[in-house]
Formats: sequence, C-alpha cells, structure tokens
Amino acid sequence: MTAMLRNRTLIPSFQRPPSRVMIRRAASYEQELGALIYESLVEFALPVKDKVVLLKANLVGLDPLGVMNTHPAVIAATRESFLRLGASQVLIGDGPAMDRDTEAILESVRLCEFVGPLAGVFVDLNIDEVERVPLATRASRLKELYFPRTVLGADLVVSMPKLKTHHWAGVTLSLKNMFGTVPGSCYGWPKNILHWAGIDNAILDINAAVKPDFAIVDGIVGMEGNGPIQGTPKPSGALIFGDDPVAVDATCCRIMGLLPDRIRYLAAAGTMLGHINSDKIQQLGEPIRAVRSVFTVLPEFSSLMEAA
Repeated sequence: MTAMLRNRTLIPSFQRPPSRVMIRRAASYEQELGALIYESLVEFALPVKDKVVLLKANLVGLDPLGVMNTHPAVIAATRESFLRLGASQVLIGDGPAMDRDTEAILESVRLCEFVGPLAGVFVDLNIDEVERVPLATRASRLKELYFPRTVLGADLVVSMPKLKTHHWAGVTLSLKNMFGTVPGSCYGWPKNILHWAGIDNAILDINAAVKPDFAIVDGIVGMEGNGPIQGTPKPSGALIFGDDPVAVDATCCRIMGLLPDRIRYLAAAGTMLGHINSDKIQQLGEPIRAVRSVFTVLPEFSSLMEAA
C-alpha cells in the first residue's frame, strides 16, 4: 500500500515540481502500438522493475464497435510494455458503473483476443475484496470510501481512459476514470452515492485517496458531444502519457479545444493534486497544436470551449 499512501499526500501546486506530459501520434489501432508505447514509457523511467502494475482501463459498457471504451489494442500493448520494463505482474481492472455483467463487456470489446487468457490478469473491481479508506479532502459529504484491495495493493496504478466529453462533468479523462475503482458490491450500480455527493467533489475525494501514479489516454478515437456513452466518435490520432494525471487531463482538454480551468473538478485538482497551468507542464513529443481537434460539447458546456 506504499504507493497509495504516498499519493494521499496533498501538495499545493506551488510546491510541486513541473509535470511531464508526452503526446504521441497514433493514426489507428491497427498500427504497431507496442513499440510506440514502450518507447514512450522508457522516457519516464518509471520504477516498475519487480513491481505490480494495475492498468485501470475505462470499460463503461457493451461496446462491440469499440467507440466508448479504452481500446483493447492500447491496453494489450501497454501491458506488454510494462512487462518488458520488468514489472513482475501487470493486472487490468475496472468496475463498470452501468452494467453488472463485466464479463459481457469484456467479450463485447474482445479483450481476450488482444491480451490472451484473462484469468489471473483481469480484476473486476466491482467485486474485489475491499478496505476502508478515510477521505483526506472532504470535498464532498463523504467521510470514507471502500476501495478494492487490488487498487490499494498495486505498486503503480495507471489510469487509462478514453478521450471523451461527459454529459455531467464536462470531460471524462484520467481523474474521472477513477470512479471505476469504487466497487459496485458496496455502492451498487450505477454508484449513485457518488452522484448524490456531487460528481465534481467525488472526483476530488477519490483521487486524493487513490490518485493514479501515471496516465495513458486513448485519444486515437475519442468521443465528442453527449459522452461518455451516447456521443459521436471523434478521431484524434494521439496517445497522451504523463506522470501527473491532472496535467495529463489539462493537456487533453487543450487538445480537445477546451479550457481546463473552467472544468470545475480539474481547476480544483490543480490546487492540490497536480498542475493545470501550461507553464508548469513540460510538453514532450508532439506539440498540442499538432494533434488539436476541437470536440463539440453539449450546449450547457459551451463555456468550456476555447475562443475560435
């Protein structure tokens, strides 16, 4: 639980060193992603040798067309890359909020075709054994949450969302993706306790308790409009990597043509969990302008958009 205890420390932005975010072009899921992802991870020199890594994928629901979930090609290539880097075990996990049948979701996205047998590899975080974690931030009215032991016990947690808009939060990226660590076995489906507590505040509480150590965003094909489920596919041709999930999400917003400081939970996260200001983010790989692709949003979120 060492990594999780470290990440529960809240550090004001002005006391944090600059964060690093890398943007890599990736035109399609059919191209060779293994080398690209491995080379990108090498740049960050993550301490993964002999460690347990958890890839927290975004598996929202049944998705035979592969437009709403983290693509299995990205998940598989990431898993192989961490194993090449010396990780002793690389698990994949999620706790879908909208559907109790996680196995059906895995079948719909054909995860086993890309990863191989899932026994001992995939963990359904909805039904994993849990431990109680007091919340340090109290951004919401919640005082504690139960989290899966697989999440708490991993040496490195990697949030792997899809680049998407969200009909309640504005965007759903690496921070919002951590909703999937809250187990349905304790809080039901679709985990309404988090919505009743306020989505923005719940995102802050969850990430202060189990903040991911790294983020990889699948922006090869994202989703715009009425995301995270009923939106329109949006090709962006990019993978985004970073050692500060807040900075990764801020960079993703700029790729999407959105203003990160106008997304309530992200602006708040920038004060205690990471950086959103561009002068505090070391941009590696491609510049934002090279992959920028303006995403449409619902009318109630029009204020998030950058000026044309």
